[in-house]
Amino acid sequence: MEFNLVQTIAIYALPVIFAITLHEAAHGYVARHFGDNTAFMLGRVSLNPLRHIDMVGTIAVPLLILTVSKLFGGAGILFGWAKPVPVDFHALRRPKRDMLWVAAAGPAANLVMAIGWALLMKAAQMLPQGMFSLPMMLMAEAGITVNIVLMVLNLLPILPLDGGRIAVSLLPDRLALGYARLEPFGFPILLLLLFTNVLGVIMLPMVQASIGLIEAVFHL
Repeated sequence: MEFNLVQTIAIYALPVIFAITLHEAAHGYVARHFGDNTAFMLGRVSLNPLRHIDMVGTIAVPLLILTVSKLFGGAGILFGWAKPVPVDFHALRRPKRDMLWVAAAGPAANLVMAIGWALLMKAAQMLPQGMFSLPMMLMAEAGITVNIVLMVLNLLPILPLDGGRIAVSLLPDRLALGYARLEPFGFPILLLLLFTNVLGVIMLPMVQASIGLIEAVFHL
């Protein structure tokens, strides 16, 4: 049991760290493209995960979820976060419109990473089975799953998730203002949904459909 837990953590470590931190870097990169240099000046438009890691959200929380899931069974939603990339929406050239693209950049980065892990899995499947190809396949499978889960989670229309910011960008000004005022309640609502497993019920069909589509496209 102890060996299996250590093995699981080793397999998931890189996929989790890159999925969470590069998600944040993508926000900063797109914000800079639309006129906000805040993240760039703070060194957050970087592919270096060390610039984005939050010791609690990127390391401790995912590790705790993996440990509990492995020791007590079940497959909890792998939940985590990096240091939020600072975005000054007022510095964007067209704040309401550009906010959509800044927010969408994170989930889009997760989708690109999921596709990258799918390509790695395809390459591993073409190698002779052995001590090298099997861990590669397991890590690639973890990478696909982690990135799709984070993509679907962040697209939920709950502030402060990216999906909530996308909703604010798309709503008419009056509705958007009212919706934005709900942000202080967003994180408690998200935690409530997580711990009551309602979040899993909502996300599971979308996660399974997305992973199934990737498997079909790449013949995995």
